[in-house]
Amino acid sequence: MSVDREVQAAKLRVEELRAIIAHHDYRYYVLDSPEISDAGYDELMRELRQLEERYPQFITPDSPTQRVSGQPVEAFGIVEHRLPLLSLANAFNGEELRAWHRRAANLAERDDFALVCEPKMDGLAVALVYENGRLVQGATRGDGTRGENITENLRTIRTIPLTVGKDAPVRFEARGEVHMNKRGFERLNEERAREGQPLFANPRNAAAGSVRQLDPRVTARRPLDIFIYALGWAEGETPPTHWESLEWLGSLGFRINPNNVRVPDIEAAVRLCGEWQERRDGLEYEIDGLVVKIDDRELHDRLGIVGREPRWAIAYKFPPIQATTKLLEIGVNVGRTGSLNPYAVLEPVRVGGATVKLATLHNEDDIRRKDIRIGDTVIIQRAGDVIPQVVGPVASLRTGEEREYRTPERCPACGAPVHRPEGEAMSYCSNVACPAQAFRQLAHFVSRGAMDIDGIGESLGASLMQAGLVKDPADLYSLTKEQLVGLERMADKSAQNILDAVAGSKERPLGRVIFALGIRHVGSEIAEVLAQRYPSLDALAAASVEELQSIPAIGPKIAESVSAYFQTEANRRMIEKLRRAGVRLEAEGAPPAEGPLQGLQFVITGTLASFSRSEAEERVRSLGGNAGSSVTKKTDYLVVGETPGSKLKKAREYGTKTLSEEEFRELLRRHGAA
Repeated sequence: MSVDREVQAAKLRVEELRAIIAHHDYRYYVLDSPEISDAGYDELMRELRQLEERYPQFITPDSPTQRVSGQPVEAFGIVEHRLPLLSLANAFNGEELRAWHRRAANLAERDDFALVCEPKMDGLAVALVYENGRLVQGATRGDGTRGENITENLRTIRTIPLTVGKDAPVRFEARGEVHMNKRGFERLNEERAREGQPLFANPRNAAAGSVRQLDPRVTARRPLDIFIYALGWAEGETPPTHWESLEWLGSLGFRINPNNVRVPDIEAAVRLCGEWQERRDGLEYEIDGLVVKIDDRELHDRLGIVGREPRWAIAYKFPPIQATTKLLEIGVNVGRTGSLNPYAVLEPVRVGGATVKLATLHNEDDIRRKDIRIGDTVIIQRAGDVIPQVVGPVASLRTGEEREYRTPERCPACGAPVHRPEGEAMSYCSNVACPAQAFRQLAHFVSRGAMDIDGIGESLGASLMQAGLVKDPADLYSLTKEQLVGLERMADKSAQNILDAVAGSKERPLGRVIFALGIRHVGSEIAEVLAQRYPSLDALAAASVEELQSIPAIGPKIAESVSAYFQTEANRRMIEKLRRAGVRLEAEGAPPAEGPLQGLQFVITGTLASFSRSEAEERVRSLGGNAGSSVTKKTDYLVVGETPGSKLKKAREYGTKTLSEEEFRELLRRHGAA
């Protein structure tokens, strides 16, 4: 290609990239409805930067690289920022972070400066202006110089102080990130699904959409929070370092992220970024990286900005948890309860550091609600070890050739008719002898949380069923060494180890046995509740729906499912085989039928000084009460120890009574169980 043609091609690509980025800026910042992942957007920006660096004659003032993305919406009223809210350059690995540090050190003519590392919140940046100790204005970042006046909406967020300490300057600006935590996001989407409203794609969009409501009463109902990340400007003397300014803002009553860390050098910052990349999923809120800032504010002024990015700060971006790809087909797996579980077959795409080819689609209702069609370009999300899921389609990229999904009328594993119970989201195979169900049931029965039979994985389970040695889980207890050794790649010692593991599982507690049966809607926690109430599997099998429903934590759906399980002839035959094999079907020591705490549900959170959590739960059970592991509407008391977790917040939402450790001990003393 000649030089002229190469330059012309670059010019056309620059113009194309600017148009594409402008479109996505509008979707992301104005409509709060993005069509591509953050990683996809970053790639577009990176390509444009590289072209502009190579061909600087094409740089124009309106290029996306020369300004902060986003346009203010006139309906809110426009605010002129006294000091621009800048965007940040990105680093995607340790070497790029070190390169940024070298550039800053060269300009500063020193490299001995400390750094502050802060979780990069995935939310909406806002600027809060205070006069004489009172919040007078709140605005979005907008395009960096002009934002939207959303003061009344921000006033509804309880972690934004309406007044601050008397030591505050007469006028100053605090900058923060409004966000929505994961639990609040899930709860909001559940509510929207019930009301038939479109779902938010992620917490960032949910937060942005909530803050930018024309009616502040809508914002007030959303579970929003904020972390203040910087002092914007102030009239009067301010702390000399960024770290001290954060501490000072915290003393005035602002919410500062407790995970902020001050480190002495760039290598410590690189290590911290790597650690947080592994720990990010443990946070209550979404982060997409860490922001690394030079602590000395005097250096901020000396280093200045380049384009619209400060030289004294950078964003270290984690691998994306979202990406876009093509949905090639929708397949169906048959679960252990006969449920037909749809899944997405995808064009392979890198998400969260792994290549994703398959993703969950939950059920037909979820597919309908999200309007996902075969052939769509879809947004995929993967966080940590969580199974990838399809967030939703990119509707604007449809060609008209996409197809709507329909649940099969017959089971893909055995060909039996499919039925969908009234009021349920899942469809089920009607054949209780379906081989796919039997295989999934066997895998569940031997799993660690159930009978914990080591050595029998999916491969061996499939071999046992194909050889006709096992038709249901109870057949495991009649296996012989000769039968096992006859299987491919099965040595004598391995066969004996499996037989020993099977024999050892006969003494599992009743709760584990109930869970292993695979009763629909009965997880490990509910299985323990049932084991505490009934002294044997026979007693549970004889319980009526009404009796089961009277137990705290057991609702009508679970009660009906348990009752139906024991009324099924095939299930009763399997239980008899377990009994003949010597599997223990009785509780070691059933709790008293009656007691002073009869009918009361307790949950314990935090660390207790007097006894362990299991000991505390046993004291509750010894008095006839129930001890659960999660707070529900049926929980009567939450016992709160040191460093309580999210259960305390949930208890407050439900209005559940709380007991301190001393109050709990007094309760036990009164009933002779201290």
